[in-house]
Amino acid sequence: MAKKESLFDRRTRRVRFRIKKDANGRPRLSVHRSGQHIYAQLIDDASNRTIASASSGEAGKSGSAKGYNVAAAAEVGKLIASRAIEKGVRQVVFDRGGYLYHGRVKALAEAAREGGLEF
Repeated sequence: MAKKESLFDRRTRRVRFRIKKDANGRPRLSVHRSGQHIYAQLIDDASNRTIASASSGEAGKSGSAKGYNVAAAAEVGKLIASRAIEKGVRQVVFDRGGYLYHGRVKALAEAAREGGLEF
């Protein structure tokens, strides 16, 4: 018997489809969150490699106490933006995965925009 697809899986598939359609050779800024941390990766799908990554674990060492709040997500956004600009990447496609654009995901995206990334 086939496993029923969850709402999160359907949303993830829908988001990925739209990203692949609109990418035009730009790297993908992928977001993943857990109960304790938030992670961001800059992925080049053409060559299947990670260009840059950041997490709230690294950002937490620089001052914020908790890795699971909106402030920590904003720090990760700034960190991934600075690392992307160092690598010469300014335009990206934002991949929120199956997560709603709200809270920590939104804070990360807005901080990445403020850091100089365009999406």
